[in-house]
Amino acid sequence: MKNKILKIFIFVGFIFVIFAYLKYDNAGNNAMIFYKIRIPRLILALTTGMILASIGNVYQYLLNNPLAEPYILGISSGAALGSTIASITGYFLLMPIFGFVGALITMFAVWALAHVSGYFDKTKLLLSGIIIGMFNSSVLSLLMYLNQKDIGSIFNILMGNLGRIFSRNEWYIFLGVTFLNIILLIYLYFESSKLDALSTGDVSAFSLGIDIKKLRIKIFVITSLMIGLTVSFTGIIGFIGLIIPHMARMIFGNGIRKTFLFSLLLGGMILLICDFISMHLTIIEIPIGVVTSFLGSPFFIYIMIKNKN
Repeated sequence: MKNKILKIFIFVGFIFVIFAYLKYDNAGNNAMIFYKIRIPRLILALTTGMILASIGNVYQYLLNNPLAEPYILGISSGAALGSTIASITGYFLLMPIFGFVGALITMFAVWALAHVSGYFDKTKLLLSGIIIGMFNSSVLSLLMYLNQKDIGSIFNILMGNLGRIFSRNEWYIFLGVTFLNIILLIYLYFESSKLDALSTGDVSAFSLGIDIKKLRIKIFVITSLMIGLTVSFTGIIGFIGLIIPHMARMIFGNGIRKTFLFSLLLGGMILLICDFISMHLTIIEIPIGVVTSFLGSPFFIYIMIKNKN
């Protein structure tokens, strides 16, 4: 009964946040601003929050590590590097493809470093992600220094930006990308039983006939595609993939089938709230990545302390 009430409360809260987000804007009665700027921004924020939260949820079960998420594993920075290269070379419409390639290269680099000792080490995977992420960030900083005429667009990729104004072609590409991401989210949901088995340990999963290495590679490639496509539109937005899965588990308990759908709702809802804060907290708009980092950093420390105890 308690879980049912919580589920209803989250769903109602989700609808309310969407309504409040659209109601409290600066568009006034300007229909063009509302439909060409506010609605696309709403869709971008919702889908981004859902994707980052669901992938964080998947990674934490896949690696059996409460700190795993795209930002910490460095995959987001790889996608950002690929998108930046497309942006400064003038291939704006190819940013999603470049973002995917950057995320995929980063994922394989992190994977290779985690296998240096000859076997898969989950702890090394996390450390490898941090190392590769720092390298990607240093390359991004160098590109920013060498291409100061493009510093605004690079800054938006580094700090996260949901205020993108789409051209007609970009809008069609974004809708296609969103449809593809929804298909991949459905696929990840149907793989949840295998991920649940992995969370109990590799030996247990292997005894159930699961090809662990093949599953991990397949999930990493699919999620790298989703991250690359998403980051190409929004830039780097950290900690949503870390916070939301923990919130879902605190409310509904363990089990990815229990938490997956509500991670989607909570991810979309929390990122909308963060975007609302970024737009209205001060006179100028704060980058969305700054807001999520302010919320996520204390939560990250809490998880580390809790996990240690």
